[in-house]
Amino acid sequence: MNLALLSTAAALAFSSTVAFSRDGLLLDKSWKFRLGECPGAEQATFDDRSWDDVTIPHNWGWKEAQEGKEYYRGPGWYRRSLDIGAPKSGSRYFIRFGAAGSVADVYVNGVFLGEHRGAFGAFCYEITQQLSKDGHNVLAVRTDNSAQSDVAPLSGDFDIFGGLYRPVNLIETNDVCFALTDHASPGIAWRQTEVSKEQAVIDLDIEVSNGSNTHGRFALAAMVYDASGSCISTVEEPIVVTPNVTAPYSLKLALLKPHLWNGRKDPYLYRGVVQLRAGDGSVIDSVAQPLGLRFYRVDPDKGFFLNGEPYHLHGVCKHQDRQDKGWAISEADMREDIALVKDIGATAIRCAHYQHSDYFYGLCDSAGILVWAEIPQVNEINPSPEFAETSRNQLLDLIRQNINHPSIFAWSLFNELWPGRPDPHREVMDLNILAHGEDPGRPTIAATSNEELAQMDKIPDLLGWNIYCGWYPGWGPKEAFGEYLDRGRTISKHGGLCISEYGAGANVEHHEEPATQPKTDGQWHPEEWQAILHEAAWSAMKARPFVWGTFVWNMFDFAVHSRNEGGIPGRNDKGLVTYDRKTKKDAFFFYRANWSSEPTVYIASRRFVRRTEPTTEVKVYSNADQVELFVNGASKGKITSEGNCVFLWKGTRLDIGENKVEARATIGGHEVADRCTWSLRPPSKHKE
Repeated sequence: MNLALLSTAAALAFSSTVAFSRDGLLLDKSWKFRLGECPGAEQATFDDRSWDDVTIPHNWGWKEAQEGKEYYRGPGWYRRSLDIGAPKSGSRYFIRFGAAGSVADVYVNGVFLGEHRGAFGAFCYEITQQLSKDGHNVLAVRTDNSAQSDVAPLSGDFDIFGGLYRPVNLIETNDVCFALTDHASPGIAWRQTEVSKEQAVIDLDIEVSNGSNTHGRFALAAMVYDASGSCISTVEEPIVVTPNVTAPYSLKLALLKPHLWNGRKDPYLYRGVVQLRAGDGSVIDSVAQPLGLRFYRVDPDKGFFLNGEPYHLHGVCKHQDRQDKGWAISEADMREDIALVKDIGATAIRCAHYQHSDYFYGLCDSAGILVWAEIPQVNEINPSPEFAETSRNQLLDLIRQNINHPSIFAWSLFNELWPGRPDPHREVMDLNILAHGEDPGRPTIAATSNEELAQMDKIPDLLGWNIYCGWYPGWGPKEAFGEYLDRGRTISKHGGLCISEYGAGANVEHHEEPATQPKTDGQWHPEEWQAILHEAAWSAMKARPFVWGTFVWNMFDFAVHSRNEGGIPGRNDKGLVTYDRKTKKDAFFFYRANWSSEPTVYIASRRFVRRTEPTTEVKVYSNADQVELFVNGASKGKITSEGNCVFLWKGTRLDIGENKVEARATIGGHEVADRCTWSLRPPSKHKE
């Protein structure tokens, strides 16, 4: 099997959803797994025949967590054979892991390759020297998701599962190649030094690694292809590589009148290709990546501007876990998630609270959804040098692996660091300096939830505020949103304001009319209250242009083993969509009506099927000019919105028994309708 040909083919077969394009050979099958400590399991001769057979991605802890139970946090072992034939002269071999929760120790044939600390970044090791001459090898990985004093997050309202939960790949290259082991980056950064509607100037930083003992003369070439496949810009320069070093090189490209990546309106992607060529012109290594050219800024009074035009960021936050899967999600799962995010009409997504997969960021590139990318610096820090070092590496993983994704508009430094805990100022300052040194072209950002660490909140370039009016105690009623927004302008470094979290829980089986604010830690979370709160929050934010971005917490329900509320243990139910992705809650359609241009007519409280009051309020969310309501075939009138796409028919009478409720509207010359059935059964006067 020629892995080099596989690697080159993967590089040239460009995919707009992947920024790291050299996939090589996917090692998804034939793994053995054992939960717990297994002394000697790193050795090639270890007997693993009694272990479980698993496929990658794989993880543990999710089953117990989603049931609201304590879950195992400790070590687990993975093993598989690498029967790849005798190593070829002039070739190098690498193992790349998409992620492992949380600490991973990697061995080949019993030889320790290295340890990666952190549950969310990719990591890569060269295994050339460890391979046996007969081609029969054993790869062993110990992963451990137990709490570590130097690994963020130290705490947080989400669970940390264990295992190899993203893809593992074996990659073969020539002796001289683009570096793979620099924080598992692609070895190439397309830096958008200057972008305007007139011209785009791109500076490429390229790392070339020579694994041989000889000097070499090569050429570096960079090409930009448009969407039709035509090469529109190219540059080539000769280089000399020194034996056994990885050295930086640079190229510069310019494009006149570039076709800009313009968010949801026009997510245009070029294809950027960098090649390492031998003296005879043959390609030694090649990496192809999506290239979206754009420029943006935040005006403290007028909001976010993309490519010189106002472009409001309204979107959602998202965790990566799924019901009955935990973190071991598939590409199809991620495609379904991004389709739902597109369906609601979001223009932005906050990938909370850690680095998400390269594939998901790539989906955002293609969809035109701007991304807030972050590291798991949540709640508190550890003042130790070891914690600072691990956090720096997590930030380097995030930036170097994902710098070429055009969708990412900011690197986040922390979420909700609290006073009364170790002083975070020095560490946040260091991370901010590191982020700007790695990527001067993007701002830093963070999310805060208090005003007590005012100076810390001014360290990042941009700031989001997590606000929970109408939900958590101490935040006040939902009507307090406007007050917080007006005051929030003063806490950001440069003015303006982003709302990084807001929301309320909702169980789609809980209903109430009229809905009142429930206890957040109680077992009653009516779907109606979630919708009412979002109506109030969006109204307040929409009325203030300085609020340049809004992010609903959360797009999907997710697992938190320590929660027991809303009638579902182990669940944070603030999602606009249920954990299994099968039910879009009422609030989802409120935002769809406000954000999306797709025709929307939706009857709220549709799951409130069993009614006891003969008079009710009927609410419809729609982006139509007028909506007409019918109950049992009789029109209840055609009305216009009361504001923000909300249509209300108060005092609507229901009949005893089944009531067929229908809303109709004309949108774009086509009739759009929604229907549901409610059953009226007055409460019995008979007392048991």
